[in-house]
Amino acid sequence: MSEIDFSPLILSLKLAFWTTLILLIISVPLGYFIAYSKKKIFSLIELLSALPLVIPPTVLGFYFLLFFSKEGTIGKLWYKIFGKQLVFSFEGIVLASVIYSLPMMIFPIVSGYRSVPKNLIEASLTLGKSHIETLFKVVLPNMKASIFSGIALTFAHTLGEFGVVLMVGGNIPGETRVVSIAIYDAVEAIDYKTAHFYSSILLFVSFLTLLIFYRLNKRWKF
Repeated sequence: MSEIDFSPLILSLKLAFWTTLILLIISVPLGYFIAYSKKKIFSLIELLSALPLVIPPTVLGFYFLLFFSKEGTIGKLWYKIFGKQLVFSFEGIVLASVIYSLPMMIFPIVSGYRSVPKNLIEASLTLGKSHIETLFKVVLPNMKASIFSGIALTFAHTLGEFGVVLMVGGNIPGETRVVSIAIYDAVEAIDYKTAHFYSSILLFVSFLTLLIFYRLNKRWKF
């Protein structure tokens, strides 16, 4: 086995962290409107959020590549603002991962909102609490398990991303070469020891994430 390069592991954890954090910030307010609003636009958003579950990652990655390129709608705007291309960059794979992993975060959170008894919300509003106060003091504390489900699923899902990341980011060491791509490279080079090393760590981190989720979910179960 050649000398192990830990940068793909670090990059995968960094990607999973930023993807999870961004999706959490987006999904808490978005999930609220999907769960409680009667406007059709939010039903459509809920439907569109499920698309990454049924579209093959390579197909999704291909269209990301078109939109994120310097000639694409998003990529052109990004280049004008930041002066660098979005494809084949860490920022590009983060944006792609946010879209690709959206269902992992949004659906548990929407389910959590819908599971909170309406009488608790109505009681809070009747007692003079605002909708914001009710959200933070009544609704969110009663759906902690759902929020952590979204965090755990998103983090674990992002760690194993391959097709989307490869299509958008390529295989640039230290920039877009995540651990799943490193495993693929090692297998192609018939370096099974390196592939086993990376795979074992990825398996351990994924298992640890789910174990922590399971323990906290039991603790927060109502």
